Amino acid sequence: MSVKRIIPCLDVKDGRVVKGINFEGLTDVASPIDLAKLYCDDGADELCFYDITASTEGRLLFLDVLKEVVQYVTIPLTVGGGISTLDDIATILECGADKVSINSGAIKNPDFIADAAQKYGSERIVMAVDVKRVDGAFRIFTGAGLVDTGLDAIDWIKRGEATGAGELVLNSIDTDGVKGGFDLPLLQAVSAVVSLPIIASGGAGSIDDFITLFETIPSIDAGLAASVFHYGEVSIKDLKKTLNDKSIEVIL
Repeated sequence: MSVKRIIPCLDVKDGRVVKGINFEGLTDVASPIDLAKLYCDDGADELCFYDITASTEGRLLFLDVLKEVVQYVTIPLTVGGGISTLDDIATILECGADKVSINSGAIKNPDFIADAAQKYGSERIVMAVDVKRVDGAFRIFTGAGLVDTGLDAIDWIKRGEATGAGELVLNSIDTDGVKGGFDLPLLQAVSAVVSLPIIASGGAGSIDDFITLFETIPSIDAGLAASVFHYGEVSIKDLKKTLNDKSIEVIL
């Protein structure tokens, strides 16, 4: 079993971290700067920063907020939100991000991931997908989870890997914010057909959910969560200690 990463996620809207359930009912949580400091101190392995309305509003993420956060981040930072051109990637990396997360930009331009990987290297290109069940099938959604693209999630993810994505953030809309556990059937279906590192996202509600994730699907590389960390329900230090006690290797 590989070393597992624990990654908090900052979903940012109008300069504040927000959180909802199934992508709906967003409520204010905190300052992204305060949370970034907290997670760096608490032992997070990486941090994700997503401007969640950038794509739907047809703009690149708010760089002023990102630049403030970067000043306090001492761990690898992945940034996403409205990234649709190579120039956008250059701008984000110049601000101090280590990796960029591409979602809607790849759907609008299916060659985007390949172009980005060729120019910046696969190790800096993260494919992000929001997946929801439709009549029992896994489908790719955009527009903050409101728009069914009609794309089969498994086929789309396989294409992303083949064209150069270096990592995958697999977010289940069905389990997002519910705190009932990660979407194991979705994660199993995807991990069976790709070999790139998979970051599981959506559904974490307890330390046990992370244990179940890594024990059930040992190939999963990382667990990403928001609510349980934001509201202090799970401490990253405590989570890592418990995982280590369960012989799940983490960086303490």
